[in-house]
Amino acid sequence: MSLTLYFHPFSSFCQKVLIALYENDTAFEPRVIDLRDPASRAKLEQVWPLAKFPVLRDEARQVTVPETSLIIDYLARRHPGLVELVPADPGAALRVQIWDRFFDNYVQVPMQKAMLDRFRPEGANDPHGVAEAKHLLLKAYAIVDAELGDGDWIAGNGFTLADCSAAPALFYANLVQPIAEQGRLSAYFKQLMARPSVARVVDEARPFRHFLPIDWPRD
Repeated sequence: MSLTLYFHPFSSFCQKVLIALYENDTAFEPRVIDLRDPASRAKLEQVWPLAKFPVLRDEARQVTVPETSLIIDYLARRHPGLVELVPADPGAALRVQIWDRFFDNYVQVPMQKAMLDRFRPEGANDPHGVAEAKHLLLKAYAIVDAELGDGDWIAGNGFTLADCSAAPALFYANLVQPIAEQGRLSAYFKQLMARPSVARVVDEARPFRHFLPIDWPRD
């Protein structure tokens, strides 16, 4: 098999790439990496010495692609399917890429800040930093809510890289700063969660929920 993905199913960034692969039913060999296990980590380091996942390896072209957005762009160009994840039109592609970066930088990053604070040793928490992170999430939610409405998805009428980015970011962010039940963002979030590719990654991650000591929603 030409494509091999090194990842972990509980990682939000890995889920972003999995959604893209599932959207176009792209064949790939899954290599689940446990960074806590030296042997598993060594396998990832052989492909990408920085030991950061996800990483895509295309053996047929002898290409290694790190970073989520680069991987999905590579798939769109080299292994395209019926779902055009990155539009060919430069203007449409720019809109998709802007929203992709938005969800990575202004939803994923503050979400991780608030989430990881739960794992700090007692007395080493950063309540001010968590409050700032949640404030940024609320601001990001408001921006998305205001921009939705031009199409079925965040960047227009088609499901794209931007939605691959939005789904896991919003799923985990909703656990630390709940999304309001009303409004366009709420409707968009529900639509994302109902997308078969998204529902699949959520389901595949269920066995690892014990990694996060929170009250998980019954879904």
